[in-house]
Amino acid sequence: MREAAGLMVRSGFEVHDKGTIENLVTSSDLAVQDFLTNKLAELLPGSGFLCEEEDLNDIAGHEYVWVIDPIDGTANYARGNRNCCISVALTKGGEQYMGVVYSPWRGECYYAKKGQGSYCNGARLKVSDRPFENGLLFTAMSTYRKEWSRLCSDIIYDLYMQCNDVRRTGSAAVELCMTATGYNDLYFELRLMPWDYAAATLILKEAGGCVCNFKGEEPSLYVPDMVIAANNEANCRRILDTVRRHIDKLPY
Repeated sequence: MREAAGLMVRSGFEVHDKGTIENLVTSSDLAVQDFLTNKLAELLPGSGFLCEEEDLNDIAGHEYVWVIDPIDGTANYARGNRNCCISVALTKGGEQYMGVVYSPWRGECYYAKKGQGSYCNGARLKVSDRPFENGLLFTAMSTYRKEWSRLCSDIIYDLYMQCNDVRRTGSAAVELCMTATGYNDLYFELRLMPWDYAAATLILKEAGGCVCNFKGEEPSLYVPDMVIAANNEANCRRILDTVRRHIDKLPY
């Protein structure tokens, strides 16, 4: 991860959009992804890959699959905002097995292996014990599908009136890892891609947190899904109940 981060923090990179001005890709994204896929294929021969860039989707028939976001928070990265990271998850038999989230500019390396706890820079992580009313909520509007923004705003307003305050960094992986540290307590996004959360949600769960989707199940590791998370099951359920007051099914 540190070698890959060297390709991320270097000076000088190109920025392009992927169809809309909100959805950016940089030459660093492509370089990091290419480096990781090559190195991880050598490390675990026969494994598959699901990656954000270049529509890399090779999961069928593989027991082990790497789920990679070469730079989560590309819009931040392109502007010099340090809330961005590399996210790598390894799934085994369709379940989370290991996750690493490395934010070089923040100096934070989060990691977890199923059943073995989660850590940041060697320190064991544990979620907060704050009640919902004193909780900080990480959330976001639907950046890439702005027609859903009113729906998001209604849900966020409802949650905001129940909790302490709302925050946003622009990186789902960073925010979920911060929830694992106890910096904040609640999380909601209407739609995320698996590479945004596959590593970070394992890190959060191994720190004692709770994660679910609209159905109240584990978010999908291979297709877009809603992500709800909190420092405990009761708070997670309260977010879910609030969401269900506004929608009876996902809009996608």
